[in-house]
Amino acid sequence: MMDAFDFDALTPAQRYKLLTAVVLPRPVAWVTTQNAQGIVNAAPYSFFNVFGQDPALVILGLEHRVDGTPKDTTLNIRATGEFVVNIATPALSEVMVATAASYPGDVSEAAALGLSLAPSRRVAPPRLAEVPVAIECKLLDRLTYSPERDIVVGRAVGLAAQTGLIDEETYRVDWQGDYPVARLFADKYARLEEIAPRSIPQLSDMKEKTS
Repeated sequence: MMDAFDFDALTPAQRYKLLTAVVLPRPVAWVTTQNAQGIVNAAPYSFFNVFGQDPALVILGLEHRVDGTPKDTTLNIRATGEFVVNIATPALSEVMVATAASYPGDVSEAAALGLSLAPSRRVAPPRLAEVPVAIECKLLDRLTYSPERDIVVGRAVGLAAQTGLIDEETYRVDWQGDYPVARLFADKYARLEEIAPRSIPQLSDMKEKTS
């Protein structure tokens, strides 16, 4: 038996609750942006992923405030067309979530929480110095299907990584077991553990096994 849920009969809040509880785990983009006055905003978003390599696409779902007004991340991206996706590991999850608090627009979450910043190479917004990886992005497109969020399509133009994380000859990434933190649902986050590899089989090998 399977229970069926008609999304057209549900409220947006009910759809959100179901979708975020079954699409697991989700990567978290700890986004840094900068406004015209140079104030750096930092906030986490778990409606996020990469969607290609040519061009290298990064997509964010930026939820607005309850009253429908855009948050600082959204306003800054609209104004400057640039942002940085910082990738946090579990040790940074507490301070990462703390940056989601409703700070005023003239207050930098990084400054308020004592987060160190480092300059980016291709975009103006800085990266968070404590994270192992940061992806520098420039806005390609902005989609709005409802008053609750912007969908931002960015082109990744650069990547900064802690020394030793990426092999510069093979481009292999070695997390050494300390994988990025993942979002589950509500206030729950997860630590990723390595699982056994599963290679895509050749059809000829599959036929031999079933013959």
